[in-house]
Amino acid sequence: MQYRILWNLCQTRKGKKNNMAKKKTVEKALNIDSILFNCRDYLRAARNSGSFFEKRDMMLTLVFLRFIGEKYEDGVEKLKQTLKEQGLDPEDENIRAAFFDDATFADGTYNLPPEARWSTIINTPAPKLNVALDTALQRLEEEDPQLKGCFVKGTFTARNLAANDIKKIVDEVNKISHKTFGEEKDLIGRVYEYFLKEFAVNATKEEGEFYTPHDVVQLIATMIEPYDGTLYDPCCGSGGMFIQSAELVKSKQGNLNGINVYGQEKEPATYRLAKMNLALRGISHNLGEEADSSFTHDLHKGLHFNYIMANPPFNLKGWYNDNLKNDGRWSDYQTPPESNANYAWILHILSHLKKTDGVAGFLLANGALNDSDTLEIRKELIQNDKIEAIVVLPRELFITTDISVTLWILNQNKKGGKYHGRNLRNREHEILFMDLRQWTENAVKGESKKKVRLDTEQIEKAADIYHTWQCEETDGAAYEIPELYRGVCINEIESKGWALTPSKYIEFIDHDLEIDYEKEMARIQSEMKEIMKLEKKSQQMLEDAFRGIGYGID
Repeated sequence: MQYRILWNLCQTRKGKKNNMAKKKTVEKALNIDSILFNCRDYLRAARNSGSFFEKRDMMLTLVFLRFIGEKYEDGVEKLKQTLKEQGLDPEDENIRAAFFDDATFADGTYNLPPEARWSTIINTPAPKLNVALDTALQRLEEEDPQLKGCFVKGTFTARNLAANDIKKIVDEVNKISHKTFGEEKDLIGRVYEYFLKEFAVNATKEEGEFYTPHDVVQLIATMIEPYDGTLYDPCCGSGGMFIQSAELVKSKQGNLNGINVYGQEKEPATYRLAKMNLALRGISHNLGEEADSSFTHDLHKGLHFNYIMANPPFNLKGWYNDNLKNDGRWSDYQTPPESNANYAWILHILSHLKKTDGVAGFLLANGALNDSDTLEIRKELIQNDKIEAIVVLPRELFITTDISVTLWILNQNKKGGKYHGRNLRNREHEILFMDLRQWTENAVKGESKKKVRLDTEQIEKAADIYHTWQCEETDGAAYEIPELYRGVCINEIESKGWALTPSKYIEFIDHDLEIDYEKEMARIQSEMKEIMKLEKKSQQMLEDAFRGIGYGID
């Protein structure tokens, strides 16, 4: 209706000024941030909308239906165009039966049953929307095995929002379209990130850091380059690691089908989000049949992967039970301490890496670099040459914590050879240390707390430091820039008590020594003379004032 009014205004030539004002109104109404805020606000205000997590589930499920519906519609339109180019009539009954009744699309688009199509949902009368939405979800699960367990049964009918409330929310979601916001690099990610971040703000560290900032994921993916073979995440959260890897593959003009994705997630709600997120991207995946703990019920036991990316919950407690005492994952090492899962994650990840050439990049709290109760495990990891790089990241990268976090890179093959087009040197008994804590210049605006991010240039610089250190042309013993990075031999690490804290190895310059003391003291002397001069003047004025009223203070 808005566009019809705008068209009529243009035709009647009422003036450029009015037209421009109208256009601005439309643009403001279709601002993506406003839409997302309205969605959240409507759902919060709605009666009987349930807990915060139920609100979140409803919102993300609606977004999923919207995006998968639009993807299907785009696939149909592309297929129609292709048929026309080949001289076929897409409206012909036989052609429709042959191509559209069971349509397949090369980009991973699902052939949606009529009940699950967004065009069906958006045209459903408001009083019937809750039932229509749950019917859509049920039909999707019936049609595609990969969507099994993706949705909560009765997501919308259980809450049964008032017709007016659910209609307002659906209409708002309908505005989120690639046709409108085509300039957005990753519209799906933007929308999902908005609601996941809202959830993450309310999560505690004990519940786990399932929301990993986009830039941090990009850093890990850029460094370990997981764009072929198998990729695993033992605590995959909403699937961010997989999606960023897929984006990296696309940027390299690689084949998305060349990556086989495996993951596991303990929290049922987050497990469902991951399945939805991956389904939207057309990424084939195996997240197991259910949500479960990677420690107590390893859904991919016995499998080994080319790449592992992970952001495990920091300093997780309560991970251990007696059944894990003699677990094969740490049979070659000591059993990790019950009080903290950091080294349990390390050994779990190591157990799933391919023995000959597996590479892993994962995040841990900085305490894992020099914990006393994990000394023997850390010593063995270093002696067995499993650790390739330790990268300390800036503070305040995460929404839920402002602590400094470390990126660990494990590598099963440090002997050198060809790798992703590079000639790698033998790096046995060497570890690269990097300290990026000073990279804090990119503040994120509009957040509820102070937050920084790594930009693309910084990410590429960090990856280049790592990749250059690996290459044949590099002298590992002399590879360093003070206050940024340094390659270190195992003998030095042993002399430092097997600590992996970068500041123990990277040179930090005492900038006080760079001061020209003669020049600086002359400056201070001059300033002090001026201050004392002004002080004397003030004192004289005060004495004169008292003398003027007959109270000399001589």
